[in-house]
Amino acid sequence: MTRRDKLFEKAWQYPDGLSHTELQTLLAQCGWQKRRQAGSHELWYSPQGFRLPIQRGENGQAKGYQVKQFLKRWEQEQ
Repeated sequence: MTRRDKLFEKAWQYPDGLSHTELQTLLAQCGWQKRRQAGSHELWYSPQGFRLPIQRGENGQAKGYQVKQFLKRWEQEQ
């Protein structure tokens, strides 16, 4: 199982348990591009142009709703 597969499995099972760094890694491995950062807000764009703003949550965790938004959009683009 690849690192990407492991991150996807973790994201699906525990969207609130993904770290911000893991979410960034997953986005990059899926072809998303970080085009801008202003303060704590990062703007990531999917290969088809969907914009996803993300920001670090408490204790370096990714925000669960942002992980869910990514997963939903990733499914739609496959």
